[in-house]
Amino acid sequence: MEIVPVLLGVSAAHRQLEEDVTFAARSDAKVLLTGESGVGKEIAARLIHQRSSRSGGPYVPINCAGVPDTLLASELFGHTRGSFTDAYTDKHGWLEQADRGTLFMDEVGEMSLQMQGLLLRFLENGEIQPVGSDRRRTVIDVRVITATNRRLIDRVEAREFREDLYYRLNVIHIHLPPLRERAEDIPVLLTHFFRQFSARHGVEPPQLGADVLDRLHSFSWPGNIRQLRNVAERLVVRLSGGRGTIADLPPELFAHSNGNGQPSDAAPTRADVLFARLLAGESFWTVVQQPFLMHDLTRDDLREVVRRGLSMTNDNHKDLVNVFNLRRSDYKRLVTFLRKYQSDMLLSEIRGVPVRAASLAPWKRAMGA
Repeated sequence: MEIVPVLLGVSAAHRQLEEDVTFAARSDAKVLLTGESGVGKEIAARLIHQRSSRSGGPYVPINCAGVPDTLLASELFGHTRGSFTDAYTDKHGWLEQADRGTLFMDEVGEMSLQMQGLLLRFLENGEIQPVGSDRRRTVIDVRVITATNRRLIDRVEAREFREDLYYRLNVIHIHLPPLRERAEDIPVLLTHFFRQFSARHGVEPPQLGADVLDRLHSFSWPGNIRQLRNVAERLVVRLSGGRGTIADLPPELFAHSNGNGQPSDAAPTRADVLFARLLAGESFWTVVQQPFLMHDLTRDDLREVVRRGLSMTNDNHKDLVNVFNLRRSDYKRLVTFLRKYQSDMLLSEIRGVPVRAASLAPWKRAMGA
């Protein structure tokens, strides 16, 4: 059953977001959605489409970071038979599939400069040229909505994103605030997720005590609404209609707590934020590998994330793929990446370094250990 996208909240930030989405839906102008990972950019894009005059047309979402650059041009513009190995037939690209509708391009900031140039050419004249074709096809009518968790203007200054493309995309700009800046919306969102997942799993919604609600309200939620949704489902499954206590909360809610299991006044470290996002369901490739390759993370950050992963798998490095939300087939790729950037010593070094008992105590308490 398809879940209907909805914006929920009572905060001033939520009301402003509702106004922005409604305003954007009134025209066909391009929209750039910005905000941290997990704040609901795709939901906003779907709502803009559904509230617009294009609601009867197709809505085609793509993740630019999830498709290798060598395939992105083919997927976006289509290809002709024989244009490359395994191209056995002509194929319509995402742009053609979205004709008279909306194309949502998530993580647009991860596109290469070459792909940015191809996208800009389409935005200028609406014409597409499939890979392997020597002619352009008919002009198509597509509204383009893009999203990114990066500051594109910084990438423009670093010459990593085309300035002309940035201004083409940034006609209507909607910034989605992080959950920590709209904490008063947490009870509304939590109630919605409890009802949603209770119906899906065939159980009654759980009941939470005041201390549990306080912990949820005070947490910084680095994974934002996506992380809250993940926690809500785990509580629904774990409690099956029962009453929850602090011990029922998942371990990432105690990643930077004090010795009594309460929130600490100290700001979360970068490793805290990264690992919380992994525990919220995001992929290691997106959360850690890509920022590391862009030099946004250090080797110490990488080491600490892997240390924490190994502590949760009892030093079984093969089970890291589960903690890091990867497929089993990604194991060799993960090991190759770690060895490449840690001089073939990362796994052996980390497996030989004991994790401080104090750092694991909140996790053990949260898991009832």
